[in-house]
Amino acid sequence: MADLRGMTRKQLRAFAATVQRGSVSGAALALNVTPPAISIQLKLLEEMVGSPLFSREAAAPFAPTEIGAELLAMAQDVERLEARTAERIAALQAGASGSLVFGVVSTGKYLAPFIVAAFGREHPGIRVNLAVGNREDIIRGLERNEYDLTMMGRPPAHIHAESATLGDHPYVLIAPPDHRLAGDSDILAEDLLAERFLAREQGSGTRTLMERFLERIGGGRSFDVIEMGTNETIKQSVIAGLGVAIISAHTCLTELADGHLITLQVAGLPLVRQWFLLNRADRAPSMATQKFKAFVLARRAILLPKV
Repeated sequence: MADLRGMTRKQLRAFAATVQRGSVSGAALALNVTPPAISIQLKLLEEMVGSPLFSREAAAPFAPTEIGAELLAMAQDVERLEARTAERIAALQAGASGSLVFGVVSTGKYLAPFIVAAFGREHPGIRVNLAVGNREDIIRGLERNEYDLTMMGRPPAHIHAESATLGDHPYVLIAPPDHRLAGDSDILAEDLLAERFLAREQGSGTRTLMERFLERIGGGRSFDVIEMGTNETIKQSVIAGLGVAIISAHTCLTELADGHLITLQVAGLPLVRQWFLLNRADRAPSMATQKFKAFVLARRAILLPKV
């Protein structure tokens, strides 16, 4: 069996050019080298293969043999692969191609797909992989360099990151339409002591925000809190009358518009926080990441829904 591991790009180019031009001198002219240089590369290649590469017939002295035809196909494949690779590298350098991982806190999953889809329509060559988790998950991933870009509220203080504000992120108190406090414009803390609050798991940014608000208005008094794993479960449970919830308004825009949920008017609500776009400051962002970040920031006013 021929050992081709020592074959060089120069040998393949010399062989392919000789076949295509029909002579050693023609190949030398095409590759801007001397004819003896072409002859040396062809001799080395034939010795490596262990068989003649040209038919040597008088009518076509540089027509490839069957083995030569295999090498010619290989040389052409290498040429095509080289050209595609050069194109891919140029696209990556220009930011027109590539991929990135976009880490989003679970509350943001109601916004992020629309952002990614809008970007994809303008930059179809860039793949955005969406990763969703609670706040602790996303911060852990940011620590481990798992994400190129993240979307969350309140950037973590212990990570040196570049952050940019996307826009308002309001939190509201939701209830079913037939709730006893519906329409009351002067709801007091005492009115809420009898309520059951449905909340996300510990570690969730929404849970932390809710607990701080209840502690502030309740003066240290305890509230009845039931933990639920997802925003969807919380919304459906509120609709069913199992309790009320402080939740991102962005997670329930459809239910509020359809009248399946209402907001209760409590002093201090809505709690308005901000959405942030973050990337680690100690990691140079790829061109694809820079393109995505610039796109989102330039269109943040229309990408974030108005509440």
